[in-house]
Amino acid sequence: MLALVGCLALAACSSWSVDPPPPTYDVRSSTVVADQALPPVSPALIAAVNDRVNASIAATTHNAALPPVAITIRLTDVRKARGFNRDRSSAKVNIDAAELNGGSVIAMASFEIRTVAPDPATADELLAEDIAAARPLHLFADHAAAGGIS
Repeated sequence: MLALVGCLALAACSSWSVDPPPPTYDVRSSTVVADQALPPVSPALIAAVNDRVNASIAATTHNAALPPVAITIRLTDVRKARGFNRDRSSAKVNIDAAELNGGSVIAMASFEIRTVAPDPATADELLAEDIAAARPLHLFADHAAAGGIS
């Protein structure tokens, strides 16, 4: 009887499905753009995200075994100086990964970032740091042990 229960338990466990890991790509370049919005997205924020992401790409070795892509990071719905203390900022971020040969989009992702900046003068820099560090490259790239992008 105990053997039957053990076999049934193993059979039940073997039928569980596990999602395969997401595909990874060799991120070669990025472009940061902003949707036309009111109020408009700060050029300083766009430049800061672009500088951080491209510096991260440049600091890593490329893996020739992975398909090379260029990513487009689109900042949408950026809100700054929100909340009671006017210290909260947020942004919705959409990312497309396109083949280098042909330019067709092969992967898409999106996420939302929230940050607190007690000094309004640092809001763009802190938001840019959080956007660049949080996800863009991690969504599509295979990471080396040092935390870089392949």
